[in-house]
Amino acid sequence: MSNTIRVVLADDHVFVRDGIKSLLENEANIEVAGEATDGLEALKIVETAKPDLLILDIRMPNMTGIEVVEKLRSQNNMVKIVMLSMHESEEYVLKSIKAGADGYLLKGSSKEEFLKAVHTVANGGKYFSGDISSILIGQLSNPSGAVETKQLLDEELITKREKEILKLLLSGKGNKEIAEALDISKRTAEVHRFNLMKKLKVKNLMELSNKATEYSLL
Repeated sequence: MSNTIRVVLADDHVFVRDGIKSLLENEANIEVAGEATDGLEALKIVETAKPDLLILDIRMPNMTGIEVVEKLRSQNNMVKIVMLSMHESEEYVLKSIKAGADGYLLKGSSKEEFLKAVHTVANGGKYFSGDISSILIGQLSNPSGAVETKQLLDEELITKREKEILKLLLSGKGNKEIAEALDISKRTAEVHRFNLMKKLKVKNLMELSNKATEYSLL
């Protein structure tokens, strides 16, 4: 089995794509599997190239990066996604997380940080550049307290599909029954269940139930 990370680049500026492509292709275990100049083209290339990772500019013609993420997640496409932007505004960051992005990287990031983000996200982790992390920490430590934390968990990190999975899990449904109820494959149900429990940092259904109650997720 190949350990090569297959990447699709989506940015409407050719010099940005060329720079990223040059950086990535110097790495032995990274392959650029496709390039897109706008959001609609990005969707088509992801569908045909089936990459491990999509590096996605947040502002593009025809369809924004955030809209692309929302569309992919609505199709249950779980390709890993790193948003690329010149902007570190709280609005962009939180909207990206809510849409389902796995990372957020500024275009001014160093070569080392860029490659670290690619490897971290491709291997199942999350990556937000240092400046972005401070925004998330600021949200979680907001003096208004539990309401803000609950909103982050509920609205920004837990997707609509994961909330559906959560309800079914807590009603005693297994993966096969969840798949049938939501008209998805058993494997997709398993992936959603894994992601949900990982996000909430729980190991079993009892812990999941307690966390759901604590944050009023249902």
